[in-house]
Amino acid sequence: MPLFKKRTVGKPGEWFYCLQHGKVEEGPECPAKDRFGPYASREEAQHAMDTARERNLQWENDPRWHDAPAPDADEDR
Repeated sequence: MPLFKKRTVGKPGEWFYCLQHGKVEEGPECPAKDRFGPYASREEAQHAMDTARERNLQWENDPRWHDAPAPDADEDR
């Protein structure tokens, strides 16, 4: 019998979206590497993939995260 029981981190009442199973969970059921959250409500967790998609789109279109090409980079070739 192990001395310490391995637990997932989180608290009941927090909501998570499991990437592995594609479902919403109350409290942590799956490992942290396979979930988004915690979210304050079930509805918020249900829209986790939409939220991630929106944030990715914002990041991809944010000029601060893209290196501008050097002005004369093509002329040197």
